[in-house]
Amino acid sequence: MIKRFILGVFVFTTSAILAQRNSASPYSYFGIGENFEAVTVEQASMGGIGVAMKNTHHLNFINPATNADLRWATYAIGGSLTFLTIKEGNESQTGNSTSLRYISLGFPIGKKAGFSVGLQPFSSVGYSLLDDEIEENLTLFRGEGGANKIYASYGMYAYKGLSVGVEAAFVFGNVQNSILNQRLDNSRYTSYEESFNVRGGQYKLGVQYKRELKNKLQLSTGASFTLTTDLSAKGNERMYSLSPVNGEVKDLLYNKSLEGTINMPLKSIYGFGLGKDNKWYIGANYQFQDALGSNSVFITDGQSHKYGNSSKISVGGYYIPKINSISSYWNRVTYRAGVRFENTGLLVKTTENFTEVKDFGINVGLGLPMPREISNLNLGFEYGQRGTTNNNLIKENYFNVRLSLSLNNRWFEKRRID
Repeated sequence: MIKRFILGVFVFTTSAILAQRNSASPYSYFGIGENFEAVTVEQASMGGIGVAMKNTHHLNFINPATNADLRWATYAIGGSLTFLTIKEGNESQTGNSTSLRYISLGFPIGKKAGFSVGLQPFSSVGYSLLDDEIEENLTLFRGEGGANKIYASYGMYAYKGLSVGVEAAFVFGNVQNSILNQRLDNSRYTSYEESFNVRGGQYKLGVQYKRELKNKLQLSTGASFTLTTDLSAKGNERMYSLSPVNGEVKDLLYNKSLEGTINMPLKSIYGFGLGKDNKWYIGANYQFQDALGSNSVFITDGQSHKYGNSSKISVGGYYIPKINSISSYWNRVTYRAGVRFENTGLLVKTTENFTEVKDFGINVGLGLPMPREISNLNLGFEYGQRGTTNNNLIKENYFNVRLSLSLNNRWFEKRRID
């Protein structure tokens, strides 16, 4: 029964991820949208660490080598609710968005290997900006869409304590941007529309090593590398005038096709951690990626914005008072916390110079055991800030509420008759 339920939910939520709009950030205006960092709710609650973390009944999206530790068939689904406050100068606005963040299935293969497959957002676009600084001219900027990623990941133990892994993914999606301009002294509107599809493969390699120290302490290290790849971008742009009364197109000014590539450079993540199994863990990650590149206007025109190198530092961990406690449920709960500091690599043109957009987040979370199961319900909370009001830019204050289910069951076992 549980297997049919999991497979049914997998199909349903896959359709939901493909159809959703999961961003309300003005910064999703740039490039192919707001980047989605592939982490579980459990990992996000610890600041996004996990490249060195091993776990037998939780999936790990950062490092494919962790599949080698799977001992249960694991189904994971995660979603989030974001409350956003946008500040520009002395003005502010609020908004929110709800989204499914991932759906994945993982299986052990023997005692030294594992495999997982799933669907995740890759980027998201969702903005609506009104520029009314000039009294005679109103301009509305709108965008929606984004890209998704289907992946398959495999990990195995190559030597005692040393595991390696590989992940292959296919990125696909559509981005739509539009600019609607109205001059108060003119009876017609002018509209510019841009729409393009994103396609391409992506590959990731991972390695982990764990060594047991004295007093049952375990030291783990890990690294993952998302290889350089080019995503194709094909679409069209057009400009036309339309009637303000019924929206009827009056004159098509131009309509042309666009084609280019988006270069995703090598992304490297390194990390280490120290802890005791089912008791506590503390770890740190460092992530680095060269600047995104493109031979088309899909990513950057070099005038309004451009991309530089990006980096991120994450520190966090968990604590379980007593995992097998009978007298107290709260002693079996996993308590998580973490913090992250990020240079996004996005540089936005202000008056004369480019200003880099930075991001910062503080995270806490709970892993709530489900009755009679090793499965659990995970809650995560994050307060963060992105951008700045300096140099006429936009500052975002956001609060994320995250929720996930990690369901575990033994599949592919032979039934025994007593």
